[in-house]
Amino acid sequence: MRISIDRYQRMVSTGVLTKDDRVELIEGEIIDMASIGKIHAAIVSQLQELFVTGLGGRANVVTGGPIDLGGFSEPQSDLMLLKRRDDFYRGKTPEAVDALLVVEVSDSSLNFDLGKKLGLYARYGVAEYWVVDVASKCVFVQRSPDQERYADTSEMRGANLLVPLAFPELSIAVRDLFD
Repeated sequence: MRISIDRYQRMVSTGVLTKDDRVELIEGEIIDMASIGKIHAAIVSQLQELFVTGLGGRANVVTGGPIDLGGFSEPQSDLMLLKRRDDFYRGKTPEAVDALLVVEVSDSSLNFDLGKKLGLYARYGVAEYWVVDVASKCVFVQRSPDQERYADTSEMRGANLLVPLAFPELSIAVRDLFD
C-alpha cells in the first residue's frame, strides 16, 4: 500500500514511528535510512557551521529535517538551506520551492542518493542538490532541475570550491570536508 505524507505523519504522532526509527518516506514507501558514521556526522556539522556563520540568518539552516515532495515523499536530508522564515517552518513542512540547497552525505547510500533521491529532488524542482561521497572524497553538484534529472552536473574534488548558487559569497574547498 502506498502511504501518503498525512498517514506517515499520523504514524509518527500516534507513536507507531518514533524518533528512534531512522526512516523516511520515499514515493509512498517507508525506507530505512543508513546509520550515521563519524565522518558523515563531522561533514554535516562542518557544513552547518559554515552556513550558520556565513549566512548570518539570511536562510534557515536545517539538519536532518523533512521536505514535502508531492504528498507521497518526505525525505530527511542531511542538511538544507531554506528560504528564511522567522517561524522556522513551525507551521508547515518545507517544500521544494522553499529549498535553496539540499545536501546528502553518503557513506553507504551513494547509489540511492544519486539515483532515486536525485530523481525525486529534480522532479519536484529542488534548485540545487549536493551529494558528498565520503568514500571517493568528492561532491556531486546538481543544478538546474529538469524532469527526473539535473541539466547541470559536476563532480568536485580536492581544491575545487563548493559555492551555493543562492549564496555565491560562501565557499569551501572540497578537500576541507575530508581533512
